[in-house]
Amino acid sequence: MQQRIIPNLWFDGESVEAAEFYTSIFPNSRIVSVAHYSEAGPGTAGSVMTVEFELDGQRIVAINGGPQFTFSEAVSLQIDCADEDEVDHYWERLTDGGEEGQCGWLKDRYGLSWQVVPAGMDELFAGPDPQRAARAMQTMFGMRKLDLAALHSAADGVAAA
Repeated sequence: MQQRIIPNLWFDGESVEAAEFYTSIFPNSRIVSVAHYSEAGPGTAGSVMTVEFELDGQRIVAINGGPQFTFSEAVSLQIDCADEDEVDHYWERLTDGGEEGQCGWLKDRYGLSWQVVPAGMDELFAGPDPQRAARAMQTMFGMRKLDLAALHSAADGVAAA
């Protein structure tokens, strides 16, 4: 089935560079098409208007719209990771030129926010023991990159080594 909802990301002239950066990080990724402004504008004729690309099969469009709008943490892209190796991979690549945030959030070099989430997070917060969830949550607030083993230890009441 064709993807019906396609996120559009607004850049200030960096759409090709951003699409190449993102597709270099995720498997099953590619640049699909590049469209250019015509004489009708509003951008300079011949300059890149949009780049359509796929990240692990997810279609996204990058628009060279200008400086009017910038990214904020109000919107982020979440990466569900199978294991700690995946968390490390995405965290290291996406923070290159960007900045770490709290609780598994980061901003990449373009200012786009990401959440890098290890598998198993749901069970820490959705179980029947609210104290266990509270211990995990409190520990998560002190983390930048999420460490699932440390979160489980905290949830189980085991002191950090």
